Amino acid sequence: MSRAVSVIKSSHPEPGGAVTVAMTLLAIGVGHRGWSILGVFLAVGATQLAVGWVNDWLDADRDRSTGRTDKPIASGAVSRRTVGIAGLIAALAIPLLGLPFGLVPTIVISLVGVFALLYDWPLKSTALSVVPYVVAFGLLPAFVVVSLPGHPAPPAWLVAAGALLGAGAHFANVLPDLADDAATGVRGLPHRLGETGSVVAAALLLLSATLTLVFGPPGPPSWPGWVGAAAAVVVLPLGWYATTRAKGRGVAMFRAVILVALIDVLLLVSSGRVV
Repeated sequence: MSRAVSVIKSSHPEPGGAVTVAMTLLAIGVGHRGWSILGVFLAVGATQLAVGWVNDWLDADRDRSTGRTDKPIASGAVSRRTVGIAGLIAALAIPLLGLPFGLVPTIVISLVGVFALLYDWPLKSTALSVVPYVVAFGLLPAFVVVSLPGHPAPPAWLVAAGALLGAGAHFANVLPDLADDAATGVRGLPHRLGETGSVVAAALLLLSATLTLVFGPPGPPSWPGWVGAAAAVVVLPLGWYATTRAKGRGVAMFRAVILVALIDVLLLVSSGRVV
């Protein structure tokens, strides 16, 4: 594995890429055009790169102690210093990438970065570990809307749906690592609830996010909304079942979360009723 690939892998590209693509699709759906689509992509991408790299930089010793050879730092494929510098550059880039949109969007995307990094430290190992996800994911769609010309206020249902998605993603995201986390003293809210409690929380939060997106916008739900709701009702139980049956690092529920999140964004793109 080349050094560049190892650095990219340290950024947690799967979840970070999914969030970035989802917000870019949302940007297109709400009316961004031309350079502003690229601007949203870069600004949101910087938040995801920063939180991923800083996470691996902070967790390097813990990953080594648990034998996480899938982690580039722990396996020796890339140095901890390199990943830390990459995280710092990405974090500093966040407000700079927000500036072309104006002061308010810059503040909003900067807060996304701040709360995302607060998860890495110090909230990851506390009962408040879900808070950064709630705030950051609620603010991400708010940034997409407020960065439009005229800086319109994001609708409350959109912010609520993002916050619910973020909270659900948090519970599902830690499922594959519960055992390793417990062995190294990580005690976030999902760890306190346990595997079953976290699976239930993830499913309920994501279903609530989907229903918020279907019934939150003004007017009757569209047929894509009904289809999306039905898909969520099917996908989440399947992910839950696969997770309970998996041996080792089950990621089925996390992948179900990503799929439902993308379904939800497609609902927004197809509805045309965000602003």
